[in-house]
Amino acid sequence: MTDHRTELPVTQVRESGCACGCVDEGIPALDAREIPHAIRHATIFGALGGLRPGQQMDLVAPHDPLPLLAQLADREGDALTHTYVESGPEAWTLRFTRQS
Repeated sequence: MTDHRTELPVTQVRESGCACGCVDEGIPALDAREIPHAIRHATIFGALGGLRPGQQMDLVAPHDPLPLLAQLADREGDALTHTYVESGPEAWTLRFTRQS
């Protein structure tokens, strides 16, 4: 039997950290209002966990996400900081920055 598998070239990781060849488009935004409530926090934790030191992400929430911020403080400590970009009444936008 002949092995028909071929070796594919290894794709270099670009400065953006992504091997798909995409271009950095600035600060990404995650609109939590579009995520089902049952998986909302887990989705946000995953997105924030994927940030490299110095990277930022905006989170758009339907309310002031104080419970989420408390959970993030327990999980991340000082490794993740945030500032409010917008504070209601329709949406709250927070900018998260990965410190380490």
